[in-house]
Amino acid sequence: MSQSKRYATWQRDGYLSPVRIISATEASRHRRALEDAESEAGPQHYLDKAHTVLTSPLELARHPAMLDVVESLIGPDVLLYNVVYIVKEPHSPAHVSWHQDLTYWGLDSDEQVSAWLALAPATEQSGCMRMIPGSHKHGRYGHAETNDASNVLKLGQTVAGIDDADAQLCSLQPGEASFHHGWTLHSSGPNSSDDRRIGLNIQYLATRVRQMKHDEDSAMLVRGVDNYGHFAEDIPANRDLDPEALARRDAMVARFKDIYEASGQS
Repeated sequence: MSQSKRYATWQRDGYLSPVRIISATEASRHRRALEDAESEAGPQHYLDKAHTVLTSPLELARHPAMLDVVESLIGPDVLLYNVVYIVKEPHSPAHVSWHQDLTYWGLDSDEQVSAWLALAPATEQSGCMRMIPGSHKHGRYGHAETNDASNVLKLGQTVAGIDDADAQLCSLQPGEASFHHGWTLHSSGPNSSDDRRIGLNIQYLATRVRQMKHDEDSAMLVRGVDNYGHFAEDIPANRDLDPEALARRDAMVARFKDIYEASGQS
């Protein structure tokens, strides 16, 4: 797909899917890296700033093919804001309700891209993402916080009244990614398959974006130049599970909690 067609699709639908980033063989290597880390340090699901404590997610988040897509959507100067693994175990009820990524982040702009890279098959059976095409044009929807232990989202944030008939499945094979706008409504169902559904969720920002809810938020320049300096600088992982890096990550996880709690109720 040409850059102009890619951008036109993004503007129309609010997402791109699927986009081949790495080979299936490379995806298997990165899956093994995650599972080795899990064997050593326990579950890595939904732990923020994975790229500051593990080298595999850092490599993937800085992959040229990934950054080429992001640059075509938000410009040449790109910050890496956050990287998290999202894992649904086989036959798990875990799901993600209809929501928009930017709702609780405290950012002053929607110059942001959410990437989701599959390290295992993401199919309808395993609970792949669903998108509502064009929903990003509405802006922010009202979200209610719910108490649902099987909802992967931190606050169980949910947009009610969405017609599933409008949704488009975003199935991905290992090594493929989807990219969606921060206001695009999306969700995913439970994993009823026999394999883990493993995705790496990567958040990118244009360097112009500012955090409005916390004065110590951090990011990492991954392409271009940062002429603004709105964020403190994250330290990339230079080896896996370094104790000092893990301690820094604990502080960043606490900061994200502060941002979520301060970012305004719907």
